[in-house]
Amino acid sequence: MRKTELQLNIISAEKTLFSGNVPSVVIPGVNGSFGVYPDHAPLISPLAKGEIIYVDNGTEQSLEVNGGIAEVNDGVVTICVA
Repeated sequence: MRKTELQLNIISAEKTLFSGNVPSVVIPGVNGSFGVYPDHAPLISPLAKGEIIYVDNGTEQSLEVNGGIAEVNDGVVTICVA
């Protein structure tokens, strides 16, 4: 059965900025922004300065970041931001 949501965790060195289930997330990779959806292949990517965009409870949210790293593995997206 196909999954419909991802577990998204956005963290900094100081605190957790967001943790919850989302239908997708757009991440500012160093080679351009990319979308992550349920059943996405595993990956690790460095981040560029830009916006992380996701939908939380039906409302689009965005978070400006100055860089970091993202990992996608088995329906869980973990983003460590600078």
